[in-house]
Amino acid sequence: MELYKEMIKTSGKRKADFNFVIDVLLLFRPGIIGRGNKEYSINSYAMLKNYFKIGWRSMLRQRMYSFIKIGGFAIGIAACLLITLFIREELSYDTRYQNGDRIFRVVVAYNFNGESGKDVWFQAPFAKALKDDYPEIEKVGRYNSSELFGAGSAQIRRDDQPDNTYEEGFVYADQALLEILQVPMVYGSLAHCLDNPKTIVITKRKADKFFPNENPVGKLMIVNNNEKEPYRIGGVIENLPPASHLQYDFFLTMTGVEFWKGEQSDWGATNYPTYIQLREGSDKSQLEKKMIGVINKYLLPRWIKDGVPNADVLAKSAWFILQPVKDIYLKSEGISDPVSHGDIRFVWLFGAIAAFILLIACINFINLSTAKSANRAKEVGLRKTVGSNRSSIINQFLTESLLFSFISFGLGLMLAELLMPFFNSLAAKSLFIPWKEWWFIPIVVASSVIIGILAGIYPSFYLSSFKPIQVLKGNLSKGSKNSFTRSTLVVFQFTTSIVLIIATAVIYRQVNFILNTKVGFDKDQVLVLRGTSTLGNQVKTFKDELQQLASVKGVTVSDYLPIKGTKRNGNGFWIEGKQNEDHSLGVQFWRVDPDYIKTMGMKIVDGRNFSPDAVSDSASIIINQTMARKLGLKDPVGKRVQNWRAWNVVGVVEDFNFESLRNEVGPLCMVLGESPGIVSVKLNAQSLTAALPAIESLWKKIAPHQPIRYSFLDESFARMYDDVKRMGRIFTSFAVLAIIVACLGLFALSSFMVEQRGKEISIRLVLGASLQNIFSILTVNFLKLIVVSIFIAGPIAWYMMNQWLLDFNYRTKITWDVFAITGGMAILIALFTISYQAIRAALAKPVNNLRSE
Repeated sequence: MELYKEMIKTSGKRKADFNFVIDVLLLFRPGIIGRGNKEYSINSYAMLKNYFKIGWRSMLRQRMYSFIKIGGFAIGIAACLLITLFIREELSYDTRYQNGDRIFRVVVAYNFNGESGKDVWFQAPFAKALKDDYPEIEKVGRYNSSELFGAGSAQIRRDDQPDNTYEEGFVYADQALLEILQVPMVYGSLAHCLDNPKTIVITKRKADKFFPNENPVGKLMIVNNNEKEPYRIGGVIENLPPASHLQYDFFLTMTGVEFWKGEQSDWGATNYPTYIQLREGSDKSQLEKKMIGVINKYLLPRWIKDGVPNADVLAKSAWFILQPVKDIYLKSEGISDPVSHGDIRFVWLFGAIAAFILLIACINFINLSTAKSANRAKEVGLRKTVGSNRSSIINQFLTESLLFSFISFGLGLMLAELLMPFFNSLAAKSLFIPWKEWWFIPIVVASSVIIGILAGIYPSFYLSSFKPIQVLKGNLSKGSKNSFTRSTLVVFQFTTSIVLIIATAVIYRQVNFILNTKVGFDKDQVLVLRGTSTLGNQVKTFKDELQQLASVKGVTVSDYLPIKGTKRNGNGFWIEGKQNEDHSLGVQFWRVDPDYIKTMGMKIVDGRNFSPDAVSDSASIIINQTMARKLGLKDPVGKRVQNWRAWNVVGVVEDFNFESLRNEVGPLCMVLGESPGIVSVKLNAQSLTAALPAIESLWKKIAPHQPIRYSFLDESFARMYDDVKRMGRIFTSFAVLAIIVACLGLFALSSFMVEQRGKEISIRLVLGASLQNIFSILTVNFLKLIVVSIFIAGPIAWYMMNQWLLDFNYRTKITWDVFAITGGMAILIALFTISYQAIRAALAKPVNNLRSE
């Protein structure tokens, strides 16, 4: 500008203006622009480096608070990661099938005469009828997993070896089922592996066990000691993935199989879950409506022929549902089927627990950052005084938050890796951290950035809001609003933790209730020997010799037991002569021997037990109280009931639970008949130790090449509730983690409060305050917050656990003592957490705090 003024004086204004414009244009040089960007970049890098340096130094200056921030964060991240992996596994079930969007399981639903239900059991010819009558269906496959016909578990061996081994996972299956599921083949052809009679397909793990280092296709295997009819291996498939609702290792062909004469054309018995694959472009909803034709064309004529009461009304009360294969594992509530399930409600519940634990850790970070604001206030004031604007200060504190987040994520990942074996044992899973997956590290980095920013937003805006003049004069407000925010967050932390503790207590109380409630039979000291059908004609000899042992009180031979994993057989029953008046009642139809009721400790409440002379009771039937009630039989003894034949009711047995206590007792009846797959032995409690060697010795004498397999009835009964116990253990673990994280925050806040009120405490001590007075002053406010948390958590936990208990027909009550004990525990834990700081402050020398006054 000085040159411009000189130019006006010497050369005139016009020339000066021209030269000025030229000089300005010459300033726009690429070099200047480039240097400007470079300098800006250098300054930004330097500023970011400075932010991290300041954050690191601040972390080292306040080691205890930094440890609590990072430790709590790391625990929250580890818990969140473990549960996320669990949820990922649960949601991945049956999602890897080729053409999975066109694969469905057929479900029949009914609502008849006040009774409703859903199941997947269909007649043998049902699959062929679907394939023949509906062109929309490309493939139909079925399987039979019923132990009634030899599936489930069996003895098996190579044909060139004498000794059998027991194996689980046997199933009869169609060739089409393997084609629908598109299971990869290791050896053999998928298209024809089960085409021929007496063929078997095994998984790779079983091939490696029985035929190591060789191709077993074409080799023979003996199933259940039946050497006359060996199975030829038609193929080896890859192991079914863990995330599959079907978990079998031995697929026995259905080709040429009939479980009784004419079974494959029999529209009476229902034993087959059935799967279909639709053709591309087919309408699932329209097909569901059209499939009603199966009932009218095939089932209704059979029901009328069998004399099923009100068969035409029953036909109009049923319909079909095509359930996507990916929904079977998590979304089969209320459907009767033979496979194990997860529960979508528990998946989301565990997800909420993970989120809450991580939120508790974030709350610790927020609370401690704002609580220690006075220590950073002068730094903020000085920065603003020398020219820093609010955005740069916000950036600084957000950078520090990111630093904490990165360190916490690193420690959290290491902690999750260490806890993984323990968590797998809790959840009965085989989870692992997917380090090698390309997406894992980017997600971890992105998550650490997002969580770091979210956790740091409030403290950053709060700390950057300080006024420089007030701060530097020492007039920083104590911040009642901020104190209220911290109190609210503490209440949230402990409310969440107390809800988890109450939930854990209720779960364990329900498990204890189940295991100790009266179930209508004596499950103690009953030894269950499985696979005894392979003894053939020697089963009776085995039973007779068992009864001679001094340690044995009773023996019964029957595959039907009141626990899961044993035979079931449903039949329709009605009162004889009332086909046109009554509706048929679905009843469990069990074949037992004369000693069954006595050995199982069941009680006859009317009539008599079966006679040892089986011939005289060949047409006799014993029913339970529920069957008598639902058939309307007030005096059932002497009455006649009918299914495919007529039976004389000779006795009524007291209701006993033969399924999970989640369900009410259903109608059941017993008749005399052969069912030799299981021998149950009632033992003397005083001679249990001597009984087992004696029984094993007797078994080896009768079946030297067959392994003995046994369990105790009470243990099998308890295993029916492993999912509930597993849920309880998971809740316990994460409740402990939540309490630890919450207590870390409470410990740090109590330390901060002692530091903030140090001079006040010293003055009180000088004026004669006792240790108890000081302890009370420092703890009462925190205990008030815990009490508030208890009153908030109580109704939430009560509602949540009452909803969970509705799954059980037999359930415990949630009584006041659960809340009282949990509340007391929460107060004691909180008191223990803050007592160290309170006692330390009360015992401190007043002169140390008052020296500066």
